[in-house]
Amino acid sequence: MTKPRTLGELRESGYQVLSVREEMRKNLIQKLRTGEPIFPGVIGYDHTVIPQVENAILSGQDIIFLGERGQAKTRMARSLVNLLDEEVPAVAGSEIHDNPFAPISRYARDLIAEKGDDTPIVWIRREERYAEKLATPDTTIADLIGEVDPIKVAEGRYLSDELTIHYGLIPRTNRGIFAINELPDLAERIQVGLLNILEERDVQIRGYRIRLPLDVYIVASANPEDYTNRGRIITPLKDRYGSQIRTHYPETIDLEIEIMEQERRQFDTDGIEVMVPDFMREVVAEITHLARRSHDVSQRSGVSVRMSISNYENVISNAIKRAIRLGEKQAVPRISDLHAAIASTTGKIELEALGEVQEDRIVDKLMQGAVLTTFNRYFSVRDFDDLVLAFENGLTVETSDMMPAMNYVHQVSHIDGFREAAGRLGAAGNPSAIASAVEFVLEGLHLNRRLNKDTGGRTGVRYRG
Repeated sequence: MTKPRTLGELRESGYQVLSVREEMRKNLIQKLRTGEPIFPGVIGYDHTVIPQVENAILSGQDIIFLGERGQAKTRMARSLVNLLDEEVPAVAGSEIHDNPFAPISRYARDLIAEKGDDTPIVWIRREERYAEKLATPDTTIADLIGEVDPIKVAEGRYLSDELTIHYGLIPRTNRGIFAINELPDLAERIQVGLLNILEERDVQIRGYRIRLPLDVYIVASANPEDYTNRGRIITPLKDRYGSQIRTHYPETIDLEIEIMEQERRQFDTDGIEVMVPDFMREVVAEITHLARRSHDVSQRSGVSVRMSISNYENVISNAIKRAIRLGEKQAVPRISDLHAAIASTTGKIELEALGEVQEDRIVDKLMQGAVLTTFNRYFSVRDFDDLVLAFENGLTVETSDMMPAMNYVHQVSHIDGFREAAGRLGAAGNPSAIASAVEFVLEGLHLNRRLNKDTGGRTGVRYRG
């Protein structure tokens, strides 16, 4: 069916223009009825954050997401676009997507007055109805609301003429969704201007007052540390948001792993199959969870899920690199690959005591804690009494992130304790998986103080009784 192309055709079609809040509410109700996800790809919020967002939209309330970095605040704001109609009509040539039935800009009003039902109509896609701005101290009223365009003045228009205005981001998002990230970073005078246009529906530019009854759904994000500091956000603007929704990090290791798997970058490497044992996934996720509880790591800025994702990528990459150099067909991450995650960890945490404690030591402590915690979920040290006795009687095992997998098999194939542990870890019959399981068991026993460990190089070590 041909879409209306003029105002007259739009009237004849019986099309009804909804406000952006009515439109989002209508589409949310449809998704709730069909069970379609509102935030595809957002994990761990089904029973906490998402129900609050649904309530806010059903109530027609603007939202502020309050949470530390890496809690999917921006992703959720962008996903709200899915609640807009695929296309809506607007007056052709309008910079602010004027509603053909209720234009608010001088341009659209003049055009409709001149052409009547022949006024041309364009259809705006939902992606064009979303805009976002990262709030910074140098953000200006011109960025958000608008400014007089000197070129238009030079063409002969008066400063008091509304047509001289170059609209900012918020008017250009009329009939759409506008997201502003890190709201407290806006200067107070800009916050006042933002409040004015949202609450009073007018704005003054260069002393000229303009009435702009914008139809905009506003989403903001903020870090709790900044949001609650007195004076960082003006109280009337804070009051303007209908719902303040607190986001959070994944509450379980399983959710953290699910996000890691979903978000990591994956590349094809000819001839090499990547296989990550469950315990290695858990170790990587546990590093982040321990960092979020560590007194050495600043909790004010948070520890992003991006750390888990980057660590996971680097550990896998180190395993792939080993497989390439050794000519192996499988890349299976090991405990000795964790050193590859140091670079991706140090850049994503902030220490409480700068200069007093070396960052690498704290990261190493987190990694050891993650291995120990994961090992103790899988095993009891009593499971390895016979194996520990063998070490006390002179057994030694060498490991390295560049040691071929078959070397591990040759070292431990005659030892019952390793065979049983490998079977419980799902590594039986696979040399690369066995190598990973052996390192996990050895490091777990060492961290439980049942084995000694000698470092023979950057990554090569020897375990003994």
